[in-house]
Amino acid sequence: MGYAYKVVELREKLMGGKLSGEKLERVLNEHAAGGWQLRAITAADIKGRVGPGSVEGLLVTFERQTP
Repeated sequence: MGYAYKVVELREKLMGGKLSGEKLERVLNEHAAGGWQLRAITAADIKGRVGPGSVEGLLVTFERQTP
């Protein structure tokens, strides 16, 4: 048996909105339903889709066992 990992980027809205607890909770529950276990949450500057800057966000790392 081994492990598989998945990293999900959650970023604040480009116009200054804050990342909501509800959004984070939804992501955690969706992944848990698929057998993924939360491994770590890390604050990070994440490159935005438009322009050269970055936005504050979270890197959420999940883990699950593989057959």
